Amino acid sequence: MRGALAVVAAVFAVAVLPGQAYAAGAPGSYTFDPGAESVGGADISAEASKLEPDGVYKSAIRSGQKLYYRLDLDAKTNAYVSAVVVPKGGGKVAYGDGITLSVRDSSDDECSSQDAMFGTAQYPRPIAAYASRRIDKDGICQDAGTYYVLIERESKGTSDQGEWGLELRYTSEPELAEPSAMPTTAPSSWPSASPQPPAAATVKDRRGGAGYYDATSLETGEWKDRIEPGQTLFYRVPVDWGQQLFATAELSNSTSEKSAYVGSALAVSLENPALGHVADVSPMSYSGKPISVPFDPLPPVAYRNRYDSSDDVGGMRFAGWYYLSVSLSPEVAKAYGQKPIALTLKISVRGEAGKSPYKGDAGIFAVTQGDKDAAREGQSGAQAAEAGSERGTMKLVAAGGIGVGTVLVLWLGAWTLLARRRAAAAPAAPTGGQHPYGGPPQAW
Repeated sequence: MRGALAVVAAVFAVAVLPGQAYAAGAPGSYTFDPGAESVGGADISAEASKLEPDGVYKSAIRSGQKLYYRLDLDAKTNAYVSAVVVPKGGGKVAYGDGITLSVRDSSDDECSSQDAMFGTAQYPRPIAAYASRRIDKDGICQDAGTYYVLIERESKGTSDQGEWGLELRYTSEPELAEPSAMPTTAPSSWPSASPQPPAAATVKDRRGGAGYYDATSLETGEWKDRIEPGQTLFYRVPVDWGQQLFATAELSNSTSEKSAYVGSALAVSLENPALGHVADVSPMSYSGKPISVPFDPLPPVAYRNRYDSSDDVGGMRFAGWYYLSVSLSPEVAKAYGQKPIALTLKISVRGEAGKSPYKGDAGIFAVTQGDKDAAREGQSGAQAAEAGSERGTMKLVAAGGIGVGTVLVLWLGAWTLLARRRAAAAPAAPTGGQHPYGGPPQAW
C-alpha cells in the first residue's frame, strides 16, 4: 500500500509541476541562475573562497577591484572558469571598460586569460569570458595543487563606478578516451561558404531568454523575435563534433516616421559551452532600415581547435550548446521610441555529428537526444531540465507496474476500508450527527 501511495504522490507531483514561460525581462535585466551560490571575491589570494567543480556562483566587483577565487586542481584534468559580467541597466560604459579573467598558479604564473570588454558598442549589457588550466605536456601549470581565478575590472573615470554583477561557472573537461590518438595541431582551413538560408516555410516565433540560464533553444531554421532598445536576448544552439555553425541576425525597419542614425546599434556575440567568448560581429549602425549581421564562417567543432590561439577558432573546441546574445542599444529609443523592433535569427548547423573523444559521460560537452528535442521544441535549459524530471517521474510510475487510474482506485479503496474498520471500533454516532472521522475527503 505504501508503494502505491508513493506512486500516486509522484503522479500528483507531475500534475502540479508549474509550467514556466522563459522570456526576456525588461531592458537591462539579466536572469541569474537561481541555483547560483553567493560567493565573495577576496582582495588577497590567501583569503580566496574555494570554487567547486560544476558549481555556479554569484558575485560582484567594483571599479578598479581585483578579486581572487580558489581552485584545487589535480594533475590530469582540464579546468575552465567563466565569468558573465552584468553591469546595472542605465549605467554608462566606455570603450575598453570590462574585465580580464585569468587562472594562475600559486606562484602567480598565468595559465590562461581572456578579456570581456565593451568595444564600440558602448552600452551596458552582459558580456562573458573564460580562462582555463589545461593539461599539455609542453605547457605550464601542469602540477596538482592550489590555483587562483583572478578577475580584474577596468572602468574609465567617466563610466559608472558602481558594482557589476558576476555569474561564475567552474567546469571540468572529461577525460579523453585515447589521448595518444588526438591531433596536437590546429586546423589550417575549413569550409567557408555560407549555406543557403533556411526555407521561408520554417519561420517560427521564438522568444529569447534574459540570461544564459534561460537561453531559448534553436535548431537550423529561421526564427522571429522582437527586441526592445536596451535589451539583450539569449539563445542557444546544439552543435556536435564535426558540425559547423552559421548564424545571422537581422533587424527589421522601424515603423516610426522619424529617421536618425544610431551607431553600433546591434551587438551580437557567440559563446561556447563553457561560456568562453568565441566571436562577435562588428556592431552595426541603424537608421530605421533593415540591417543584417552574419558571423564570419567558423570552423567545425573539433578537439584540435584548442591549439589555435584565436578566440574564434580555439573557442570551437567542444561539442554542446553554443550561446548567442543579441543586444540593441538604448540609444535606439531616443530616435525611434521604446517600441520593440522585429528581430530574425537565421541558424544553420551543417555536417554529420562525429564521435566524442571523451571517455564516458561528457556532461555539457556533448549533444544528447534530449538536447535535440529541446532545440526542436524551443525549450530553455531550465525547461529542458524540468521536462527531464517529469519524464523520470513518469518512468517511476511505469516501473510501479500499475496505471494511474488503478492507483487511484486502490487509494480510494484503502481509505474506505480503513474508515470502515475505524467506524466498527468506535461508538455509534448519534443519529443525524456528523461522521466521527469527518467523512471522505472534500475532493471526493
